[in-house]
Amino acid sequence: MSSIHCSLSLPSFLKLPIHSNNNNNTIPFFSLKPIRASSSSSSSSSSSSSSSSSSSSQSLGESAMNIDNLRGFINLNIGNWKGSFYQFDSCGNLLQQVTTKLSASSYGEDELMSLIQTLYIRQPSSSTSVSGDDDEAEWAEYKIKETNMFTVDKYQQIGFFPSERAFALRYQTAGMLETVLRQGVLGEDDTGEESPKNLKLPSRRPSVVCENCLYSLQRDMRARAFHILEPKGTIDMLVIFLEQRSDASHPLLDNSRDTKNRAAPFLGKWKGHSITKRSGVYGSTIAEADSVVLHEMDDNGQLIQDVTSTSIDGNVTTNVHWTGAISDNLVTFDGGYQLILLPGGMYMGCPCDIAKSVAELKSFHLEFCWLETPNKRQRLVRTYDIEGLAVSSTYFFETKL
Repeated sequence: MSSIHCSLSLPSFLKLPIHSNNNNNTIPFFSLKPIRASSSSSSSSSSSSSSSSSSSSQSLGESAMNIDNLRGFINLNIGNWKGSFYQFDSCGNLLQQVTTKLSASSYGEDELMSLIQTLYIRQPSSSTSVSGDDDEAEWAEYKIKETNMFTVDKYQQIGFFPSERAFALRYQTAGMLETVLRQGVLGEDDTGEESPKNLKLPSRRPSVVCENCLYSLQRDMRARAFHILEPKGTIDMLVIFLEQRSDASHPLLDNSRDTKNRAAPFLGKWKGHSITKRSGVYGSTIAEADSVVLHEMDDNGQLIQDVTSTSIDGNVTTNVHWTGAISDNLVTFDGGYQLILLPGGMYMGCPCDIAKSVAELKSFHLEFCWLETPNKRQRLVRTYDIEGLAVSSTYFFETKL
């Protein structure tokens, strides 16, 4: 059988040169200052037994939190998922749709817990295309590499929101823009194994692959969105898995809300709350804020976006005003950020040129928004620092006023 690697065993990430920069770059879309990735270091020995005891207790507490978060993440994913896989180009045009199944289970305890997953892609044939019967269909099987304590913290840099049932995973970083590795989410692996059939493969050397996952507020369903960027730092393709954990039929993206342009469902005023967490299985919360977002069209047909964010203690309020030009399914803002509008009340956001952000020593972020019902939406934003490291994730829940 062929194998598909969605988790990578990579050597130490190759970082871009670090330049001194005293400017604190804000993230314009939701007005939070990025944090820098920090390296853990061993504490120096203490001659005081009480200090040693305190350090030991802290270590045990962090270890327990590690395990709890990993267990919660695994429990959120296990099950049999029926899905539809969609590939879009950089302008939001559908390349193709494929029917999928995903089987996820776990084994081991505590630090040895692992999530194992197998992806099945239905192959086209004359018989199944008419009947649509899963039992009669031919399925190609692809093993996904295990997720465990080591991979989820070191390579994937998980951003996990247990209560909100959302997570973000990093696969590769912008630090590989100059020295890239040969691996894609759905591409060939280093053993030369066969690639999935009937799929347009992403670049063999993507610079960034990011997964943002949001769970339905109403059903046992989820949407997993992948940004896949080519080595030059621009969008290669966008991928959506819409999956349901039940015996129901494979879920499909709802195109009924698509009007002349896909921006219409997002217009109006949205009020919500955001939670920002540091990357890694420790997942400490570093910021909370209340937000109001206004999307409206001006007389020139441009999209106006106003974002007001107030810290939970009320001490800091920021406002960001953006103007964007709409061309078909693409909204391009003056600051070099773009929204790719997708069917089913979804959009994915990213810089127009991540390589430029990295070269200019600017942080950047990748976003996935799911408007599941006309008046409620979820957003998940993955923030990268100037070295291309995934340092935090921010979850938004917003209601239309």
